[in-house]
Amino acid sequence: MTKRVLITGVSSGIGLAQARLFLENGYAVYGVDKSGKPDLPGDFQFLQLDVSGDLAALYDFAQNVDILCNTAGILDDYKPLLDISDTDIDQVFQVNLFATIRITRHYLAQMLANGSGIIINMCSIASFLAGGGGAAYTTSKHALAGFTRQLALDYAKTGVQVFGIAPGAVKTAMTKADFAPGGLAQWVADETPIGRWLEPAEIAELTLYLASGKAGAMQGEILKMDGGWSLK
Repeated sequence: MTKRVLITGVSSGIGLAQARLFLENGYAVYGVDKSGKPDLPGDFQFLQLDVSGDLAALYDFAQNVDILCNTAGILDDYKPLLDISDTDIDQVFQVNLFATIRITRHYLAQMLANGSGIIINMCSIASFLAGGGGAAYTTSKHALAGFTRQLALDYAKTGVQVFGIAPGAVKTAMTKADFAPGGLAQWVADETPIGRWLEPAEIAELTLYLASGKAGAMQGEILKMDGGWSLK
């Protein structure tokens, strides 16, 4: 039976790389993003939707999934608390945390009924360290890590696996500003022990492994893929 994968944030960056790799390996992919439909071959279906809003259309669109990739996320321009508005804080939490919780709650019930399923949350090095984002982003990603671990513990005996991936600096549309003149791109590369930014395809490869069922003895792990950044 063809495995069905739901990916949020599918139109660019890590989500797009995940979708492409899953499709290349014979999975059926449901993608959701507030941006337009990406050009992808294969068994790909797309819904244009902001996950911070009403999710009823998503649940109608992807009624049954075997693998859930909560990949959508937004940055906060590295703003400290006194420089970021309440509205912006709320938006960061709505996308990075609350959408993941609501989407997971819906599909978890289905996975429990089936006795199997895999949930992969896109955490961050900012789930462990300060400095990977501003006050809102870092706090939201710390909370997402806590949610991931608690979810994994609560449902460990049900056949549902839960993982997190914690990337470091990845070349995506979300980090495009860092590559503008005067941006942080070169400094980040110099400060990363392997000496470069990560590619979205590298995160996708780890996602595919976790989704494959080959990591059957793992549960609740949040795997860092940060070029050695957190070793410092």
